[in-house]
Amino acid sequence: MDARAIIVKVRGKQTPSQEELAWFAQGLASGAVSDAQAGAFAMAVVLNGLTDEGRVALTQGMRDSGDVMRWDLPGPVIDKHSTGGVGDCVSLILAPVLAACGAYVPMISGRGLGHTGGTLDKLEAIPGLNINVTEKQLRLITREVGCAIVSATGQIAPADRRLYAIRDVTATVESIDLITASILSKKLAAGLESLILDVKCGSGAFMKTPDEARALARALVDAANGAGCKTAALISDMNQPLAPALGNAVEVGICMEVLAGDQKAAPRLYDLTVGLCAQLLMMQGEDATAAVAKVKTTISSGTAMERFAQMIAALGGPPDMAQDWHTHLPKAPVVGEVTAPATGHIAAIDGEALGLAVVGLGGGRRVETDRVNPAVGFTDMIELGASVTRGDPLCVVHAADEDAAMEAAMAVQAAITIGDAVTPGPLVIEGIT
Repeated sequence: MDARAIIVKVRGKQTPSQEELAWFAQGLASGAVSDAQAGAFAMAVVLNGLTDEGRVALTQGMRDSGDVMRWDLPGPVIDKHSTGGVGDCVSLILAPVLAACGAYVPMISGRGLGHTGGTLDKLEAIPGLNINVTEKQLRLITREVGCAIVSATGQIAPADRRLYAIRDVTATVESIDLITASILSKKLAAGLESLILDVKCGSGAFMKTPDEARALARALVDAANGAGCKTAALISDMNQPLAPALGNAVEVGICMEVLAGDQKAAPRLYDLTVGLCAQLLMMQGEDATAAVAKVKTTISSGTAMERFAQMIAALGGPPDMAQDWHTHLPKAPVVGEVTAPATGHIAAIDGEALGLAVVGLGGGRRVETDRVNPAVGFTDMIELGASVTRGDPLCVVHAADEDAAMEAAMAVQAAITIGDAVTPGPLVIEGIT
């Protein structure tokens, strides 16, 4: 086959065959396809798109460009993926909850992207923890604990790693076809039976409108199902942070509070996690009411916390994380309130601006080589619709120094609109199957 002929087809609004797209993906992984050819292919897809069949074929080809795991476990192998938001630490609760329900969750996660935090960065706030494990270690931890949240090995979907880097420098990131293949190739390489997708929508998400989120959710669900993995999606609201904590260590801390049974510590985080877990169990044949009850019981009984602590210990973290997380999580030297500059109601929250404020504190990366400060961020973040009087706290800032704290406080005040009373929309906007 010839990369040029495949590019000509996409440029001419024709869909290459499954065999051609599989060959192209292998060429990306092996180097047989040049950077110039990969960039031309990506631009042709951005401009002309792929059919549903082409999207599935590209996803499968990129999945099969490296190792694809196979499992022999006494329960379903399932997972979740979020398209990214602010204060979104669902994975840290969801994985141990599902493990406590009898499922197995080999969760291959990523780092922060833009204004959104990364699950791996959050986990690495825990001292001693190592998310870079071999496939053998991943298999062992998943079998023994029921869940493992780790980084991808170099052999998982190498075609995606190459194409993603090229998309980043050729202005071809914003393509539903390429986004779909990128997300799913890595997830499906983990050998999943079922997958739930949390597609975020709103000011703190990449997809700002319901129509954008719906289009991505539909593409992801159809492509994953077409590739043989039972998949559904929830479109969830991200017009305010999901949890009242933003930053790496502070988000781990809020997850520990929820796992310890305090659902009021982060009610939106708790509710969405329960919904996503229950949806996955229902996809395995559970009754809806029974699925919700089982998920809630694993949290209230402490069994999900036990699984989380076992996973942390297996990854090299502290063995007593369940009992003593406050001691282990790093703390910022400067902590202070950010106050409301006016009286009124919280009428709007610019989640993207808050995420970038965390990056400004050092809690994320502006470039790939930046080091992340795990201790910085915000806690006690005020909710949309709340009533405030001038001088009331909007949140608490955790910073490395006074100058950074002052700059972050101004960013928070600019990101929060105080005005007339509003009624926040529903947490889950709709489901896609």
